Amino acid sequence: MRPIARGTVHDVVDHIDHIVRVAEIDHVGLDSDFDGVSTMPRQLEDVSGYPVITQRKVGTERDRAGNRRLFMDQYCALILMALFSPAVQSLRDLQRACALDKVRKRLGVTRASLGSMSESVAIFDPAPLKEIAAELGHTIRSRPDRRFDAVGQRITAVDGTVIDTVTRVAELSWTPKAKGQHLSAYRLHTHFEVLSGKAARIDATSASPRGDADERAVLQRTIEADRCYILDRGYISYRLWNAINAVGSSYVCRSSDRTLATITHINDLTEVDRAAGVISDEIIDLGWKSRHRIRPDHPVRLICVAVKPHAGCGNRRGPTCDGVLRIVTNRLDLPAELIAEMYRLRWVIEMFFRTFKQLLGCRHLFSCDHNGVEIQAYGGMIVCMLILLYTGEKPNRAMYQMVWYYLIGLASLKELEAFIKSRK
Repeated sequence: MRPIARGTVHDVVDHIDHIVRVAEIDHVGLDSDFDGVSTMPRQLEDVSGYPVITQRKVGTERDRAGNRRLFMDQYCALILMALFSPAVQSLRDLQRACALDKVRKRLGVTRASLGSMSESVAIFDPAPLKEIAAELGHTIRSRPDRRFDAVGQRITAVDGTVIDTVTRVAELSWTPKAKGQHLSAYRLHTHFEVLSGKAARIDATSASPRGDADERAVLQRTIEADRCYILDRGYISYRLWNAINAVGSSYVCRSSDRTLATITHINDLTEVDRAAGVISDEIIDLGWKSRHRIRPDHPVRLICVAVKPHAGCGNRRGPTCDGVLRIVTNRLDLPAELIAEMYRLRWVIEMFFRTFKQLLGCRHLFSCDHNGVEIQAYGGMIVCMLILLYTGEKPNRAMYQMVWYYLIGLASLKELEAFIKSRK
């Protein structure tokens, strides 16, 4: 007789999920009687393992009125469906979708009221989704690129993007107004590891970059050691740069065209530097004592690179470029051409935002609540990671279309798996 493979606490959670979907939550119970069995699931050898079950569950709660059951895993499943369905534009669309028998059967969800879905985000905690994203992130390896081995740190592009809330939701919420119009939007501050192609974290704040929501303040609160942060001009801050340097990380940041600096040393350029467009490589003192109370407390390097000059873009107030890209960094050990190449990697995070907002349907948010924003953001982030893990490539339109065909019943699971296999 073939021995039974030992299960894990994850298998127990899967069984609980199945029972909930078949018989509802009232028919689930946990018993502490461990007699009569010779083998227990891993991490559930005795009653001390019970907390692990609740940690692995995404969560269930009741709403404020106490007359509606809310399941976070079902809410997340509907959000993920919305990411792949251009027809879903609001919470009401999701509510209508979960009333369909095929949707409930395929996603394992129950019928939900509009009130349940709108109030659920105030109850559900997005922290477990962040843990799932972190677990997935650890399994994604950086693509080998020997050029950047000398960096010795995780190259992380940091930037933010603003996403508006669905207009009908915004008008039903108490939100500030400007010129008679409701304002409801969030800024997603994103840390993106460019060599592995994954978002390491997303922090949601109000769209107005002031106070605690200022992108420099958000990054200073979330700095991690052993990273090389690639930053644009919006992150110019001597206080921020000092904080990054203090934790043992480094930065490569675009500087303004009017940088106040005193040159203390000029580095010689190599032929490789000149071929990469590097104009100059200098060690500098930044700021003036009479104007800046806080100045860099570490050596700073200024590298100038020749680029194509351009003016501001149309109606946008984007800064012009005089044909010189000025980059400041605390990495004095790396070749100038490598610093310039690292900054060019910043475009990868812009491509991630494009995928996140246009391809995955996150052009707007379904909720004005901070928890709801993070649930949707981390849902999209997890989708990107899963596609990267299973296919080895970033999300693209072909993959998006195939998953959509599967969800609406035009493609079978076998056809979806065959398509994914063909992309590897």
